[in-house]
Formats: sequence, C-alpha cells, structure tokens
Amino acid sequence: MKRGMFSDMLAAVRRIPKGRVSTYGDIAAASGHPGAARQVVWALRAGEGVPWHRVVGAGGRIRLTGESGFEQRLRLRSEGVAITGDRIDLKVYGWVWK
Repeated sequence: MKRGMFSDMLAAVRRIPKGRVSTYGDIAAASGHPGAARQVVWALRAGEGVPWHRVVGAGGRIRLTGESGFEQRLRLRSEGVAITGDRIDLKVYGWVWK
C-alpha cells in the first residue's frame, strides 16, 4: 500500500461540499488510487473529523446499516439531500470531481 493513501483519501472526502455525495470508488480515483474503494472504507474508519456521511456506495446506495446508517440518513437529510429507499440520486446530489 502506498504511503499516504489514507491521507489522500481523507483529503478527498473533505472536499465534498455540503449537500453532495460521492461514491467510495470515485473517492479512490479522485485521491489518485483508482480501484481502491475498499481502502476508502478503512480510511474512513481510521479518520476523524471528516464528513463520512457524504460517502455512499455505487449507484448512490447507502451501504451502512443500523445506527450508523440511521445517522448517515439524518446528516444527509439535514444538508438537503433527498433519499429514496436506500438510494440517493447521483445525477442530482453526486459531486463531480474536477
């Protein structure tokens, strides 16, 4: 694993603005580590002070369950993100990486 991978990923997560979401895979690619979506999960578990709730699975699916999933939904809704079932419309709320 490249030194600084988690730092790169957490920095990418911090760039997602309020009211927007990004997928694990897109964060991996935006941080310079394409194909490392699972490592984004590990980075989020190790990171503090990052807007983890703005990270969703492929297709805009909320992957967290239980209390964490409930908290993620609350946080996203408080930012104005609409959730239908367990999905978020990425065409509306997805962050476009530049």
